[in-house]
Amino acid sequence: MKYKTLLITGGAGFIGSNLAVYFKDKYPALKVVALDNLIRRGSQFNLPRLKERGIKFIRGDVRQPKDLNLKFDIDLVFECSAEPSVLAGYENPAYIIDTNLIGTINCLELCRRAKADMVFLSTSRVYPYEKINAIKRVETATRFEWAGFSGIDTDFSLTGPRTLYGATKLASELILQEYTAAYGIKAIVNRCGVVAGPWQFGKVDQGVFTYWMLAHYFKKPLKYIGFGGKGKQVRDLLHVDDLCGLIDLEVNNLKKLNGNTYNVGGARKVSLSLLETTALCRQITGNKVKIEKGLRTRPGDIAIYLSSNKKVSLDLKWQPQKQPDAILGDIFSWIRNNEIKLKKLIG
Repeated sequence: MKYKTLLITGGAGFIGSNLAVYFKDKYPALKVVALDNLIRRGSQFNLPRLKERGIKFIRGDVRQPKDLNLKFDIDLVFECSAEPSVLAGYENPAYIIDTNLIGTINCLELCRRAKADMVFLSTSRVYPYEKINAIKRVETATRFEWAGFSGIDTDFSLTGPRTLYGATKLASELILQEYTAAYGIKAIVNRCGVVAGPWQFGKVDQGVFTYWMLAHYFKKPLKYIGFGGKGKQVRDLLHVDDLCGLIDLEVNNLKKLNGNTYNVGGARKVSLSLLETTALCRQITGNKVKIEKGLRTRPGDIAIYLSSNKKVSLDLKWQPQKQPDAILGDIFSWIRNNEIKLKKLIG
């Protein structure tokens, strides 16, 4: 590891805190700093994990340039700060633009001043939902499947609406390209599918697999929303440990990989429909919960998303390791070990 000081924005969030712990555990000499505004529900529960490993925490907001005027040298930034909810973009567009776009620009300004490199966490939501939903699909007993199409690669069309969340992340990617060209910042973009695992405080519009397991564990009702209310919409999922391992490889090859954009996800082999997720949650928890059918499809929603990891696998010989049952099992164990705190959090 050539870097000396790592700043993780959104460092008390799900991905940010797991990255902080992973890198500090693997590289004890690396100074790891987590910056977060603690607005997201549950983020405060990650602070003890950071503290016990000697990870410095700064309460700050990427929307505020003054909060990024840090008084120490930084040579690497993981930009994990974001409002990741598609629904939030419809409800409060100014907030999501301010957080996801202006916040990233402020982080890039920090990199420019500090001559620091960046790993940028983007999203599969940069791809237009109408074009994704136009891919021919068939219906099986438990899920929707694409007919003759294996997964979304980075050459998939970017023309068309993609939700405000996706638009802010794509705009951030474009501005990042300009900073790398103009100021010599080395950077990689990861367009992630659904990332799942322990220390994610899932909710209905983000972190769906944790949300589903929490509902089964605490016996809360659920709803299949849209696409006929059958629960057959599909997402690939990636264990956060697999993502951490990938970013470790990227950081140690950043000079060679500079400027690359990767699609990163579980692909077809590590994917679940909501119906299949329900069956796994029932099996793991032993609980059965009431599930309603919501026939109305939400704006911008998609029936299937599966990543193609072809490019990142070719460059780094990387493949996801953890399968859906192991991912949900890890989430279950984390909930069981933190039951009292989580019960208070979700009410």
